[in-house]
Amino acid sequence: MIYNYNRLWKLLIDRKLTKTELKDIAGVSTNIIAKMGKNEPISMESLAKITTALQCGVDDIVEISTKD
Repeated sequence: MIYNYNRLWKLLIDRKLTKTELKDIAGVSTNIIAKMGKNEPISMESLAKITTALQCGVDDIVEISTKD
């Protein structure tokens, strides 16, 4: 599986939020933000915290595709 969080980074720019602010409002660790920066998978619990904090859906922050 290939994970891409570019939608999240664009959303943060549009809302004038930093990654640090996201970490604080969503209640996730720095490691979660770092994993997302490397397009690595994170837990559904972390995704739920982020989507709840940003009031958006999972598809608004991550794109998941299969390897070819």
